[in-house]
Amino acid sequence: MLVDSARIIVRAGAGGNGCASFRREKFVPRGGPNGGDGGRGGDVILRVNRNFNTLLHIHHRRTVRAENGSHGRSSNKTGAGGNHLVVEVPPGTVVRNAETGEFLGDLTRENEDLIVAGGGRGGRGNARFTTPTNRAPRKTEKGHKGDELELELELKLMADIGLVGLPNAGKSTLLSAISAARPKVADYPFTTLEPHLGVVSAPGDEYRTLVMADIPGLIEGAHEGAGLGVQFLRHIERCRALIHLVDLSAIDSELAARVATIREELAAFNEALVLRPWILIGTKLDAVTDREPALEALTEAGLQHRVATHVISAVTGEGVKPLVQRLFDLNATALEEEL
Repeated sequence: MLVDSARIIVRAGAGGNGCASFRREKFVPRGGPNGGDGGRGGDVILRVNRNFNTLLHIHHRRTVRAENGSHGRSSNKTGAGGNHLVVEVPPGTVVRNAETGEFLGDLTRENEDLIVAGGGRGGRGNARFTTPTNRAPRKTEKGHKGDELELELELKLMADIGLVGLPNAGKSTLLSAISAARPKVADYPFTTLEPHLGVVSAPGDEYRTLVMADIPGLIEGAHEGAGLGVQFLRHIERCRALIHLVDLSAIDSELAARVATIREELAAFNEALVLRPWILIGTKLDAVTDREPALEALTEAGLQHRVATHVISAVTGEGVKPLVQRLFDLNATALEEEL
């Protein structure tokens, strides 16, 4: 199960109190103050760990708390600082203040840290309050409270290429055919109920790879929550390129209009998505009895939208190997555009 959002209250540690103490040594009847400062409270830190790919381990943790600093001690000894609390999150985690909506960070790199709640400063001991007119102060300072806030965590999958299209267009079947991912495949709409990632190896070079993201099928109104769209559209926001799949066995004269509908939904969600490099791919070639009209309709849609087209059958493998090479070329083009 992909848990891609969570809310959590974070509480940094409070600083320790300052100490009130005086020197008590033999032959020093009027020893001065020697109370030490309190230690600083621990911070709450979010850290990226690529071994996590969901927020499930955080989803049920309502509150996390760092350690308080220790109180100051005599002999001018500062209290120990509280231990920091590190909460590990998957790469692609976006962090916001749940109350204000303020953006706090976008964690994408392995071992990247974000301090979300700072520990409180330790209070000053009485040795800090000595003055020429007050040689024996009894005044101390309490430790300061640490930050406390509620965070909203949102996971956006990290992938090179995103798969989009209407429900039952063959996205999951394609992902299964070219990667080790095994999403559920069936002949009915909305078989895919959550995003899936698959690692695709380059032809003849298994060490050169790219990552593909498959999201549930889009329908008109997806950006407003129709179908399953709005819940998962964010998972393709980071993709450098997109491939738009259409079912060749269901192609008709309205193909170009249906392609436009999906593009409009992407643009309504995030205009940057429709500016990404993309390919229009006709799927289920094995189920097409009369190929010529279907291929003509696909070509016409490609010309209308000024995009390259490709046809495959993920079941028989027809056109799949050339497609994989085209995906690596598409990804390279997208990388060049980023630079």
